[in-house]
Amino acid sequence: MEYSSGTSPGVLGGVRIDVARLHATWMELLFPRQLNPSRVLGRWRPETGPQRAAYYAWAAVGLPLVLVCYPLLLLGFMTRFYAEKLNGATARIGIAGVVVSSVLVWGALTAVTYLRQLQGSFSLEGVLAVLAASVVATLAAVLAVVFSRVGGRGVSVLLAYPSGVTALFLPPVVAALYSQALAGIIFPNSLTLAIWLLDNVLSIGGIAEVLREQFQLEGVAYVGMWFALAVPVGWLLGLVVTLADVIRPKAGD
Repeated sequence: MEYSSGTSPGVLGGVRIDVARLHATWMELLFPRQLNPSRVLGRWRPETGPQRAAYYAWAAVGLPLVLVCYPLLLLGFMTRFYAEKLNGATARIGIAGVVVSSVLVWGALTAVTYLRQLQGSFSLEGVLAVLAASVVATLAAVLAVVFSRVGGRGVSVLLAYPSGVTALFLPPVVAALYSQALAGIIFPNSLTLAIWLLDNVLSIGGIAEVLREQFQLEGVAYVGMWFALAVPVGWLLGLVVTLADVIRPKAGD
């Protein structure tokens, strides 16, 4: 469903339309013809007493969920916009261009790491970690392009978005190993995020205790942390883009 006939509803009008469609999506889970009602039959309406009770109770339950999900919907719109920009750029340079660009960037970072290792300011393990990150990021960039061209919602959510997030996450984190300016931004915020995840999301089942005992978050460990986060973040972004496509389909969908 597009905003009609070349006229814009404005910001508030757009919010109202999005919220209404988000709530209709919730109603569609239990009741027919709520999100995209038939032009002939129209939107389904309850007719009996029990139907009305169930319908309006379900609608009431959905209201707070809509308020919670609306920020995720906005994230989906934003992610879809930038994903389309990246898809356009990769379409222009092709897979070969993606590989060459990635190799140039990561090759330079790996070379800098190796030179610092020769000077004694970086360990051999660090060089190998950066080299491994280079291979992973290059492969992830290629896979993101390939999976996006394969198409299909499942492939995009499960594979394309995690690959793309991996390719985007690793370069700034690795670069922070050499840049004090970047390190002052990325590492403290990464530590804050890690503490929050350990104290909340990963506190179930003793996972946090195991991670605290086995790993120390410093140096190349930040690279490992962001690599581990890339997959679930990619899934989340894929899901919110799917939600955005349902609520506000692109032209031609």
